[in-house]
Amino acid sequence: MTLRRFCLLSLCVMLASCQSHDEAPAQAPASAATTSTDQGAPTQARWQGFGDMRFGMDEAAFRKAWSGELKGGAEAGSDCAMYAPVWAKTPFELTFMLEHGRFVRYDVRGDKETAPGGGKVGMAKADVMALYAGKVRQWTSKYDATASVFRVDGESGAVLIFDIGADGRVKAWRVGVPPQIDYVEGCS
Repeated sequence: MTLRRFCLLSLCVMLASCQSHDEAPAQAPASAATTSTDQGAPTQARWQGFGDMRFGMDEAAFRKAWSGELKGGAEAGSDCAMYAPVWAKTPFELTFMLEHGRFVRYDVRGDKETAPGGGKVGMAKADVMALYAGKVRQWTSKYDATASVFRVDGESGAVLIFDIGADGRVKAWRVGVPPQIDYVEGCS
């Protein structure tokens, strides 16, 4: 490889690593905050939080760790807030919950992220059962008797919950700490 090609390649790599959290995750580069699932797919989702954001962080530390623009917030008189990256579509692909000024949960409704252990939106119920064999507790959804909820207890007291639709596929998943992980309607 010539020196000129090497310099050009190095410049491209440096420029690609300068992207911020304001961009959609499909465009975001792998970083120190990105891990791999058991299947090797890169993800920022982890048992302890999301990317550089860790459960229990206060709002100032949470915003600094995210470093991108967020939309959303708390309803008037509420101590619970839901935030989403500005690029997130409705219903939000990725949301973060803060309660009493602390980061406590994140919800994923898009297929760009992979849950700790390998689960994803769109995955078949049987595949989720196989990935988390022996760890899944299951019950019927609060709002749809033909849908179900899977709960997986994880590391450091965190919990992963999958919402499985009537079609037997993952519609959404979330990771957080009790009791906020069990709020079915988010902050409502």
